[in-house]
Amino acid sequence: MPRSMTAYARVTEEYSWGSISCELRSVNHRFLEVGFRMPEPLREAETTLRDMARKKLGRGKIDCSLQIAFNRADASSDLDLDLARGHIKIAEAIAQELAQAAPISAIDIMKLPGVLKDSAVEPKQLNKAGIKVFDSALNQMMEGRAREGEKLAEMIEQRLLGIETQVMLVRQHLPDILQQQRTRLQEKLSDIKEQLDEQRVEQEMVIIANRADVDEELDRLAAHIIEIRRALSHSESVGRRLDFLMQELNREANTLGSKSISNITTQASVELKVLIEQMREQIQNIE
Repeated sequence: MPRSMTAYARVTEEYSWGSISCELRSVNHRFLEVGFRMPEPLREAETTLRDMARKKLGRGKIDCSLQIAFNRADASSDLDLDLARGHIKIAEAIAQELAQAAPISAIDIMKLPGVLKDSAVEPKQLNKAGIKVFDSALNQMMEGRAREGEKLAEMIEQRLLGIETQVMLVRQHLPDILQQQRTRLQEKLSDIKEQLDEQRVEQEMVIIANRADVDEELDRLAAHIIEIRRALSHSESVGRRLDFLMQELNREANTLGSKSISNITTQASVELKVLIEQMREQIQNIE
């Protein structure tokens, strides 16, 4: 089954020193684009996380947010006073430049990267926890994309059945359509029949029949339907292939309409275009 590019996942892992959370949001995109928002202690793991995403995902825009919550009561903290003083001097210089008071909050200084460090938790331990929670969230998101992809496949299958109905309708009426066209032409020529060469009339009828023959278009429509179903049976990225097949279906529907000599084939061409457009909208979300 295909996978959708739209999904959401959130996982939180608890540890003695606190907790770490990972939130993933995925939407459709032409290529794979992964963006990370994470605290500085986890930056070393970003390359590993990107590689993990590339191995499991083919397309989609992925927004990843990683957050760490420490248990301050249980973890000792080191304060980098030199770094804090540097930030204070910068804030004071900005305030003096602006010629106005700029209150400096000690809490705000503590929130700046590197000022307050949790010495009880090793960086390797944090990175390992970050990788683990990301992997869990990634698997959860993959499951969501699979469930959504299954629903999209069902919607597409319904439209395929509609296309098959229109193809069958045209095939059933095609002999009658050609016969009606032949009868109509013969009636128009009945008044001047004596002045026309019977063989020439037959030749013209053959030309008209060839121009109105849509068997080839109907065969290609049926072949594309088979190929779409084959693509939907695979689990890898098939969105681009399905989008190409939509273009081919639309081409055949347009040709069917241009060759139309009957309201039946004209209406069938319109219905086909509607069904194809509905499928195309769904396929935009398939990986």
